[in-house]
Amino acid sequence: MVSFEPAAGEKVVLDEDCAEDKLRSGILILTDRRIVFQKTEGRMATLSKKEGEVVIDIPLDKITAVKAEGFLVKKIVITSGDKTYKFGVFSNGKWERQIKQLKGAS
Repeated sequence: MVSFEPAAGEKVVLDEDCAEDKLRSGILILTDRRIVFQKTEGRMATLSKKEGEVVIDIPLDKITAVKAEGFLVKKIVITSGDKTYKFGVFSNGKWERQIKQLKGAS
């Protein structure tokens, strides 16, 4: 599903098609070392998606804040340095728990 290649010994924990408020649609990938967002370009007529470039690649130790937000429109909010990203995911609580758990382990 994902052309993103984890580094040797790195494992993908979660991945999900989602949209970021400013970057639009893509695939959010959480590994045991980092969070990655790879843009996708969809075509409604054929329902196919073309994978684009990796536009966010943040090591877990560089994430300064993470929180689940919203009831109807669920988002996972990730802050790293002076940048904040808001991803619309299906289960924001699961993403928040998983990121906090991995950050605690690192």
